[in-house]
Amino acid sequence: MHISDGVLSTPVAAGTTALTAATLAYSVKGMKEEEIPKTSLMAGAFFAVSLISIPVGPSTIHPLFSGLLGVMLGRRAPLAIFVGLLLQAVLFQHGGLTTLGANTVMLSIPALISYRLYHGMPGRAVFFRGALLGGLSVAITVGLLVVLLFLTDPRFGEGFLSVINILIAGHIPLVAIEALVTGSAIQLVEKAKPEMLLSQ
Repeated sequence: MHISDGVLSTPVAAGTTALTAATLAYSVKGMKEEEIPKTSLMAGAFFAVSLISIPVGPSTIHPLFSGLLGVMLGRRAPLAIFVGLLLQAVLFQHGGLTTLGANTVMLSIPALISYRLYHGMPGRAVFFRGALLGGLSVAITVGLLVVLLFLTDPRFGEGFLSVINILIAGHIPLVAIEALVTGSAIQLVEKAKPEMLLSQ
């Protein structure tokens, strides 16, 4: 999802930008040359897929695949997410530069959590693990979006048809879709090229 410029308060935008900077430093640290092609490929895939979006209030609903990025890239996932979001903001005005930090954080945290959980559940069926994390990553991202909007202005959550309630309802189908797609994609990778899922 993409939060547009001007939506977040200055303290929230500044805080998430600082957090993104720290996350990117962690993501890039110790990166090897052989990791660059896979990271670039996933960044390109994320860039293309998340351009498909439906505007909803101050944000959008679109495929996220942060769970898949996390499992595939591990600690490199925030770098791929940042590059994809930056190109979208610059080339298509999708999201914004002042909210680039917030948008990156919302997707990077679920990606890193997904990576840890996937490799922390050995013995479980690959599809089950992928599907669980695909759906969970969407839920975590929406939760982070709600927190950022509420910190900016509690009025985003006022009323039955509030912006926050509409965003939550709009992402419910996406939880099921991403669970199915992520589970299937990881199962396919596990069968075709399992070394791509080796822990870093």
